[in-house]
Amino acid sequence: MPVLRSFFIALSHNRPLRRFSERSWVGIRLSSRFIAGMEIDDALRVAEEVNKQGMTVSLDSLGESVTSEAEAKAAAEVYHKLLDAIAARKLKANISMKLTQMGLNLSPALAESIAESVAQHARATGSFVRIDMEDSSLTRVTMEIVERLHAKPELREAIGIVIQAYLFRSQKDIEELIANGIRVRLCKGAYQEPAEIAFPRKADVDANFIKLSGMLLASSEFHGLATHDDAMIAAVKSYAKEHGIDPSHFEFQMLYGIRRDLQSKLIQEGYKVRVYVPFGNDWYPYFMRRLAERPANVLFLVKNFFRS
Repeated sequence: MPVLRSFFIALSHNRPLRRFSERSWVGIRLSSRFIAGMEIDDALRVAEEVNKQGMTVSLDSLGESVTSEAEAKAAAEVYHKLLDAIAARKLKANISMKLTQMGLNLSPALAESIAESVAQHARATGSFVRIDMEDSSLTRVTMEIVERLHAKPELREAIGIVIQAYLFRSQKDIEELIANGIRVRLCKGAYQEPAEIAFPRKADVDANFIKLSGMLLASSEFHGLATHDDAMIAAVKSYAKEHGIDPSHFEFQMLYGIRRDLQSKLIQEGYKVRVYVPFGNDWYPYFMRRLAERPANVLFLVKNFFRS
């Protein structure tokens, strides 16, 4: 499995394959299991369908590492349109975005300014923006930006962050975020990181995810635990029951198109579930990271490719 993971992570950086995939009907057909579509209306339609199933949504306009301020502002405009549409349609949804899509690699000040504008809009429309975590080189600057924005009284309820359990530093980061009252989405992590800073073995990542989940559940904020792993979910349920933590105090988060059976089962059991719904033309890196994260998805795609 580590070999397959490395293979798909490497493919996620392959520019010629990305150009071909994002423009070909084969690539679009393959990606449709995990991507809501190319346009805002596609994402909103899926969000409505997910809401009808009793689950909330986090909408993500795919894209990262823009090359100009104009591109960053154009990417932000998509989120402003999403926030207005969420409010107009009364969807149970919020948004997730990457800071490199807002120009972080060009200027941290630019990314922070754009993120603040989106967070202000989210607050005004009664929504919420989750700042996604990217590779480990950006962990500190991402936390600093979120912490500064969250420190503004009017934005405290409008912004949160993602932490990745496979990094050694994540326990200290979560301690810091809990102390600051910042809402966290905990995931395992989907980037290729060196063994000096990240757990190389799945068993160690799993153990850290369970430990960090307990820290989040014990805090006063509402957090999201992002996993499709039955063992991780069972551990979270067990901790919550043992410590008298009501299911309304947290939510499980899962990716669109993955473990739909499990999503429905959790809803039936009385747990909150939020589905992360990505959309847009720049879907290739996200798609490859999903294959790297869960190689079983490859077999699923092969089996279902020729079905109508």
